Amino acid sequence: MLRYTLMRLGIFAGCFAAVWGLSYAGLLPQGLGSSNGLWLLLLAMVLSAPISFVVLRKQRDSASVQIAARVDRAKAGFGRSASQEDLADEAGSGPGGARAGG
Repeated sequence: MLRYTLMRLGIFAGCFAAVWGLSYAGLLPQGLGSSNGLWLLLLAMVLSAPISFVVLRKQRDSASVQIAARVDRAKAGFGRSASQEDLADEAGSGPGGARAGG
């Protein structure tokens, strides 16, 4: 997961450098007033999103498999915990095992 994030940041940085270079060369508009930095960031985000979607498909799929495995393990753990609580409740509610409660 960390590898995917770093690769995505690298693609963004590359897009930002390319957009900055094109803006510096005068091939892209400079923005309005002092908004050039924000303009460059937004344009780099818009460009890097589809690039990373296509280029990082394999890494994204492997990250989603890892996340799904973690979720399945957590669900199994919660299921075991819930069944143990149910067994404890059933054992405590038998004859002579009534709990004092409120």
